Amino acid sequence: MLRIYKTREHLIAVPPNGDAVSISLALDELFAAENPCALAAAAAASGKPALVPPLPSAPIQSQEVWAAGVTYFRSRTARMAESKDSGGGTFYDKVYSAERPELFFKSTPHRVAGPGEPVRLRRDSKWNVPEPELTLAINSRGRIFGYTIGNDMSSRDIEGENPLYLPQAKVYDQSAALGPCLLLSDDPLPHDTEISIEILRGGQVAFSGSTAISQIKRPLPSLAEFLFRDNSFPNGCFLMTGTGVVPGDEFTLKGGDAIHITIKAIGTLVNPVA
Repeated sequence: MLRIYKTREHLIAVPPNGDAVSISLALDELFAAENPCALAAAAAASGKPALVPPLPSAPIQSQEVWAAGVTYFRSRTARMAESKDSGGGTFYDKVYSAERPELFFKSTPHRVAGPGEPVRLRRDSKWNVPEPELTLAINSRGRIFGYTIGNDMSSRDIEGENPLYLPQAKVYDQSAALGPCLLLSDDPLPHDTEISIEILRGGQVAFSGSTAISQIKRPLPSLAEFLFRDNSFPNGCFLMTGTGVVPGDEFTLKGGDAIHITIKAIGTLVNPVA
């Protein structure tokens, strides 16, 4: 496993039990490579000593960000509850058990917040939550070669009013965050890998929760395969894999909150709420 951090000047690679080095590669080159892990390892072997900054940039260059929905039972339950008044709850129940997953466009690079950068709440929404998600890095050939942490910000009242409002509930400036690094690995993460979240308000924990990727209903390669059906990504893409941690219906984010999402193998992604 090799960790890749992005700075304004270059990429920094951190090998397992090794020192950080700067490498002469761009993220777009990695995502276009047939074997990104081998390419990054070769670049790291001839890299120059470097320091990982405390706040690296989001590990994205030209990639689109997509997302999968209702991949956890908890997400299915929450979506059904928030849309019960609109009559849309059955859609979420059906997609949870269907062969075809729910996939939707989430973000272009300029809308993505990096570590320490703020995520935003929609001005026309009153019920907003973060969604902590394991996020897949997929190369231009549809191969999963790495992982990062994603925050799929969501306006629950807008999507709950009508499922067709999903793009407005999900896609807006700084509605997504990625980081702190890109973990490259030819092997899948262990099934017991935990995803945890803690939301601080005034220095106190306002919400916390955790899940494991073993709770994802669908195989991760299957999500990637459906995304690449009749769809091309010359610069590769990111795919958020859904959330298994949803705060209770009484909770909504507020400006000034701080969102901490941790996946041990990757690190912790911290974003304030604007």
